[in-house]
Amino acid sequence: MVYYFTSKREDTPREVELYMGKHKEENEDLIKYGLETDVWFHVDNLSSAHVYLRLVPGELWDDLPTGLLEDCAQLTKANSIEGNKRDNITVIYTPWSNLRKTNGMAIGQVGFKKDKLVKKVHIPCRINGIVNRLNKTKKESFPDLQGEKIQYEKERARLQRKQQQEALRKEKLEAEARKREKYEREHAYEDLFSEENLNKNSNQNRSEDWEDDFW
Repeated sequence: MVYYFTSKREDTPREVELYMGKHKEENEDLIKYGLETDVWFHVDNLSSAHVYLRLVPGELWDDLPTGLLEDCAQLTKANSIEGNKRDNITVIYTPWSNLRKTNGMAIGQVGFKKDKLVKKVHIPCRINGIVNRLNKTKKESFPDLQGEKIQYEKERARLQRKQQQEALRKEKLEAEARKREKYEREHAYEDLFSEENLNKNSNQNRSEDWEDDFW
């Protein structure tokens, strides 16, 4: 079972989905089938739920709106047995893609590929108003995490192919435009010195009374 929550603050342009597993066994599936757009949250040095924030392409994990970051951290703290009782705790967060899972680790335990991609946020105390607001949006679900992952990867590959095709099309159009400009520069004077235009401007082809044109 996975718990889903919805965060909507004044500094966020949309409703944002947060989710977490019911127990550590489910955390294993969340670690395994997370998406590139997911951000992982956990209380530092204490046992807690693994809370995930699901962003959309283009949103940056390390530049989260203050209100959204506070919601994620408060929800993480509230779902830590020991951390929920303490003041002045630290919540850490990092992209899902930075999580590292090895065979020797316990269930629900993770490490990091790059420590420099782990950020921290200090939480002075529990804010009941935030926790209660998020809990009102709580929904329980049994999602097909593997299926969602496969579908996500297919859609991402499709978009990448589309972007590559668009880039190739743009590159082709730009190359054709450069080719036309080069041709026009190289042949700019051909019409000016053509036999027809030279004949038009030659005095030899004027009528005998051509001087009358100046009177």
